[in-house]
Amino acid sequence: MNTQSFVSLQTPFEHEVAERLVEALQLEVTADEISPEAPLFGDGLGLDSIDALEIVLMIGRDYGVTLRSDDPNSREIFSSLRTLCAYVAAHRQPS
Repeated sequence: MNTQSFVSLQTPFEHEVAERLVEALQLEVTADEISPEAPLFGDGLGLDSIDALEIVLMIGRDYGVTLRSDDPNSREIFSSLRTLCAYVAAHRQPS
């Protein structure tokens, strides 16, 4: 695995979410190693449907954003760290 750091490419919010993904999913990479544009599933991080459920729970708990499996945009929302973060940022409740 390429151990290049992507932290300089991540926005601060993307880095925060990447850290929470690493923790919630017990990933064997660091938040710094997650490219914001890389696919979350398949050839990217290699996540699966169980991981998707964990992400949904974490996003709901930590950011108050509900992600629904029947959302027609689910594939796009979950396509990368960047698209996931953009969706969460657009839909989170102001604190």
